[in-house]
Amino acid sequence: MLQPPTAYSAGYATARPEDPDAVDNFINHTVIGDPELDPVMEEVSSLAPNELHRFIKAGIEERRDDLREAPQVLQDFFGKLEEPPWLDFEALKPGIRIFNANVDLMLAAFVTGVLVEGFSTLIAKSFAATRRVALTPRRLRQNNRQLMEIFFPNGLHRDGDGWKLSVRVRFVHARIRYLLAQSDQWDHEAWGTPLSAATLGLAISIFSRRLLDYAKMLGASFSQEEEESIIAVWRYTGYLMGIPESILYTDGADARKVYKIAFMCSPPPDADSVAMANALINAIPEVANISDPAEQKNVLMLAYRLSRALIGSELADQYEFPKTNTFGTLFAFRMRQRIMRILKGSKLVRANNFTQLLDISVYDSEGFSYRMPDHVKHTSSSPW
Repeated sequence: MLQPPTAYSAGYATARPEDPDAVDNFINHTVIGDPELDPVMEEVSSLAPNELHRFIKAGIEERRDDLREAPQVLQDFFGKLEEPPWLDFEALKPGIRIFNANVDLMLAAFVTGVLVEGFSTLIAKSFAATRRVALTPRRLRQNNRQLMEIFFPNGLHRDGDGWKLSVRVRFVHARIRYLLAQSDQWDHEAWGTPLSAATLGLAISIFSRRLLDYAKMLGASFSQEEEESIIAVWRYTGYLMGIPESILYTDGADARKVYKIAFMCSPPPDADSVAMANALINAIPEVANISDPAEQKNVLMLAYRLSRALIGSELADQYEFPKTNTFGTLFAFRMRQRIMRILKGSKLVRANNFTQLLDISVYDSEGFSYRMPDHVKHTSSSPW
């Protein structure tokens, strides 16, 4: 048997009899980050922040003249970014179409189910260590922006914004991983590698498989082809984000298996997960541009009820969510959405969905920022 990081020890011992190979594979990835990009980011760590920003932007935006001035390791990294042999852009189209027809339901599932559940894992530790809990509203807008762009037609093509944002996330993760590794904010013996491949492999499984599960609970319906297509969109997104294929799921059934095994191995939510989950829910009124105190309160209570109904009372109680009766919550939400669709018509609903997603996504005046943090704590870092 392996010697896992101590936070995983109890879960590992319990989970291993279930599927020794899958459990060992997950645990092995708790001490792996991004094998291709991490050495590059370490080698360019001495670059001035503005230079690092310029070269990363040059690589992602294909500004070849600027990239020629970059260190060779960065040039080589971008030169090796290729589409995997299993990628089929045609197979992504049904998922993109059905996502945009159900953005209201997908967003509700993503924010109150998927993201909240994701923070029950050790990924919350990186936010606590970097003191980024205070940036939750901007983080939520960034998540929404990436969600919109990867499901935009051709968004995952090389010149698409979904491609660019996903590779940018890969660089941010690698940079934070490097900064945490150099600091005293991370307990490697207990938690393994910061933003490990195991943690990100679990996250992408939640983003895909659980997004479908929660959206269906809220009233969405998908054909088998559409489900497989949404799974495929997220799989390629995970590939672009640098998740090694050895922990990246292959299909919907494998995503569910990764999810199951990872949660069996992972420790229960602690104070950092509690802080992140509640910060996420409390960010919703600000992200939705709701300023009226009474309306803010109503939205928060609905968000907490929906989240509890989706993730279940056991996890909601661990998060210290308000004790609310969720009986009829999902049914009432589904009925309201159906009535709105009948009254507005499908074309207007799709238009409103797209506008809604735009409104709650982050759009900086300068366009995409490829700045990287230059200090482990966000309060001491240059703006990025």
